[in-house]
Amino acid sequence: MEHKISISKLIILIVLNLFAMHTTEAAKPKLIVGIVVDQMRVDYLSRYESKFSEGGFKKLISGGYFNKNANFNYVPTYTGPGHASIFTGSTPRINGIIANDWYDKKTGKEMYCTDDKTVNTVGSSSKAGMMSPRNMLTTTIGDEMRLASNMKAKVIGISQKDRASILPAGHTANAAYWYDGSNGAFISSTFYMQQLPTWVSAFNEKKLPEKYLSQDWTTLLPMSAYTESMSDDNAFEGTFKGESKPVFPHKLAELKDKNKGLNMLRATPFGNTLTKEFAIEAIKNEQLGADEVTDFLSVSFSSTDYVGHQFGTNAIETQDTYLRLDKDLEEFIAFLEKQIGKDNFIIFLTADHGGAHNAAYLQSVKIPAGYIDEKMISDSMKAHLMSVYGDSLVRSYSNQQFFFNHNAMAKKKLKLKEVSMEAARYALTLEGVANAYTLFDIMAASQSADFALSRIYMGYNDVRSGDVVLNYLPAYLDYQKTGTTHGAAYTYDTHVPLIWYGWKISAGASYEPVNISDIAPTISSFLDIAFPNGCVGQPIKGLIK
Repeated sequence: MEHKISISKLIILIVLNLFAMHTTEAAKPKLIVGIVVDQMRVDYLSRYESKFSEGGFKKLISGGYFNKNANFNYVPTYTGPGHASIFTGSTPRINGIIANDWYDKKTGKEMYCTDDKTVNTVGSSSKAGMMSPRNMLTTTIGDEMRLASNMKAKVIGISQKDRASILPAGHTANAAYWYDGSNGAFISSTFYMQQLPTWVSAFNEKKLPEKYLSQDWTTLLPMSAYTESMSDDNAFEGTFKGESKPVFPHKLAELKDKNKGLNMLRATPFGNTLTKEFAIEAIKNEQLGADEVTDFLSVSFSSTDYVGHQFGTNAIETQDTYLRLDKDLEEFIAFLEKQIGKDNFIIFLTADHGGAHNAAYLQSVKIPAGYIDEKMISDSMKAHLMSVYGDSLVRSYSNQQFFFNHNAMAKKKLKLKEVSMEAARYALTLEGVANAYTLFDIMAASQSADFALSRIYMGYNDVRSGDVVLNYLPAYLDYQKTGTTHGAAYTYDTHVPLIWYGWKISAGASYEPVNISDIAPTISSFLDIAFPNGCVGQPIKGLIK
């Protein structure tokens, strides 16, 4: 009898120990991978679904949790603000990244979001590495992971674009790497290091950009399979320099020299492939996810943005780029599962903004749309204010914002509110302008029911932003007649995918509204660490089993 009891106790102890081991091992993920697909509309997932492989986007969706109603809650919806807001859990109002470039009221010059003349390039003789996150005013989730672990967590950012690697990684990152088209290499900045790691130099020595650009860009599938896109030859797509028509095959080797040399890689799907290969090497060589301290890797795929700008949202080139990205994701996910184990990492995949349909195409199918001439808007406003006040008073018009000459107004004893109201009133008479808000309107708009004003408020930084902000009509673009752009407050630019996969993530989906600023605090909650210090988002419910 005692023997039977002992065996029962032994079995119970073994089960309890196994359970304890399991819960300890799965308590926290070993690696967080934040994937941002530049200019990805959420409807691409359903539009191209039948052509995707089983191991890429489909695997993330079927095995993960899909927040189907995720939006940016501010404007402008550009790459710099998008990446900053995803990883800080804040908005431009707080993190200070109000655009890719903005008018600096102190210097009277344009400021690039990651420009930093105090640092130098590492890995190239160009100036492309004179960059850092110093213009970003808040911490990222990576910064908080570093702080919480006494700087033991490794944090690395990777992208073709400098701003898409630097801003996600944050201020305390171990490294950020981006592509330099002058030499076809991944480079960095003395903000992070004095020389490239051996593995980065070895990767660059493979000369993969030259290899990719030595081939033709042909379609992955037979041309007849691209039924979700417009015909290959249409009036709404741009061409590479040297091409007479925007059609396949694109003979990259012949076109490279006319299209900025190795920089041409960015506007092909092979730029994403290069990014994927580099990310895999980073995980291997930096041993990300190899110990008990959670590491962080941000990977931003930029070629989708370059292709979207050139060819638009309905081009075969755009669809082919996403089908090839799907293959890259399939390989990347398989690598992570083998290298780290599915239950030991989390992927979240989202976008920094969406993209508008080509306005000329919309006009051709009788949908209201048009084009904005921002020089005309600026010149017209200057002429109007000159006629009213005897001075144009406009120092700059950028990112749909007027910056006034406050010194000139003071000399003329003009009040800012009066001039702003006059400018806003006049702006509403200009073609394509839907709304005009003064800084006084914006500063009083924290709880506004006006959707455009509320999003402008969240994207408005009191120190860096302008005096009057315009909002254009839906589908009115400040762009050329081919391809497309982004930046608006409307859903085609704010509505983006948000998919979670791995670790303890439930399989499922939700149409409940979430903001992109909710991503960072959700990760903080997974790791039981502080939210980024400018965070305005809330942890997303329902993700964990």
